Amino acid sequence: MFQHVKDLQFNARVSGPDPRFANLLLEQFGGGNGELKAAMQYFVQGFGCRQAFPDKYDLLMDIATEEFSHLEIVGATITLLLDGVNGKLKDAAEGNLVAQMGSRSVRKTDVIEQAMCNPNFLLESQGGPLVTDSRGVPWSGAFVNANGDLTVDLRSDIAAESRAKIVYESLLQFTDDSYVQETLRFLMTREIAHFQQFAAALDTIKPNFPPAILQGDVRYTHAYFNMSHGEDARGPWNEGNGPWPEGEEWEYIEDPVTQVRETQGQETKTPQGHHRKPTDVKKQEKQLAKERSQEIKQAVEHDGRQWSTYAEDRTGTERPRTSRRRART
Repeated sequence: MFQHVKDLQFNARVSGPDPRFANLLLEQFGGGNGELKAAMQYFVQGFGCRQAFPDKYDLLMDIATEEFSHLEIVGATITLLLDGVNGKLKDAAEGNLVAQMGSRSVRKTDVIEQAMCNPNFLLESQGGPLVTDSRGVPWSGAFVNANGDLTVDLRSDIAAESRAKIVYESLLQFTDDSYVQETLRFLMTREIAHFQQFAAALDTIKPNFPPAILQGDVRYTHAYFNMSHGEDARGPWNEGNGPWPEGEEWEYIEDPVTQVRETQGQETKTPQGHHRKPTDVKKQEKQLAKERSQEIKQAVEHDGRQWSTYAEDRTGTERPRTSRRRART
């Protein structure tokens, strides 16, 4: 259940109209890394994890709701930046608007020159935001990443917050309005907070890598193929222990072409860099599948076939039964 509070989470203010920056700010309203995308992504992800991970469901719904609040802040800021512009544009249109838009005599501060940045945006929005990015590309559900595995979703969310933070940081370079900058810094900082929250939530799921159940073929998990010619770069991503548990290391395949021929296209390849056995991995997969299944079964048995438990259910009071009498005709 949503209830709208008319006060913004952060008070949106502007020094004056700026249609050009309003157009740029659309990136965080209806763009692929914007607030609407984040809100819908976390909202959708929450449904799939409610039973197995009710604590993460609470986290996702809280942040999704906050993202809707941020969408409102962005929309309010865009509206303020367009304040009065449409009226002036229509007044100017009664003169020779086309000639003015093509004339170099138009002053930089003139609203007509500002309108040249994106006249369709001003004409169609009528003083408010459109559900598009700064180039006019409509928002799409394809922006939403929800894979049904919470560890995958949380990693997608960490990446989403990272991209949004970068966009806000870039937007700060295109406005000198101190009020707008304050708003952008608030929104950017909340992306940092959400990043940390999602990372902390991911860390509470053990194990969380690799995602889902299957652990992969032990012959290839630790292999790094040197697929380029010239000077090679080495680091923890292709040598030494890297991210692996103690006693394990990367297998660096210097010449992939020779390796493919010697192993008959990997047919005869043996595991390197660790001592895991295929039978042990199978056993681990079965145990993990059992645990994940049990988590969901317990949640379903506890909650039954209803989504919400209302006050009378929590206090033990029996809810009145609904009459099912057939209506007389």
